[in-house]
Amino acid sequence: MTFSEHLLFLRRSHGLKQTELAEKIGLSWRGYQNYELGLREPKLSTLIALADFYGITIDDLVCHDQPTK
Repeated sequence: MTFSEHLLFLRRSHGLKQTELAEKIGLSWRGYQNYELGLREPKLSTLIALADFYGITIDDLVCHDQPTK
């Protein structure tokens, strides 16, 4: 799953509209929409806000798998 697909999944699983989520984390609707569409990548501060909102780690948010040793 790509980062943008994961954002869409998380938002829908929480029953939120893009405008609602954007407001909750202090973004414009259009700015957030660009992340879901994969047109832009968020700054670190936005990643932190999203991870905090969903109660997950940034690694989980961006679908990062730890390499096996």
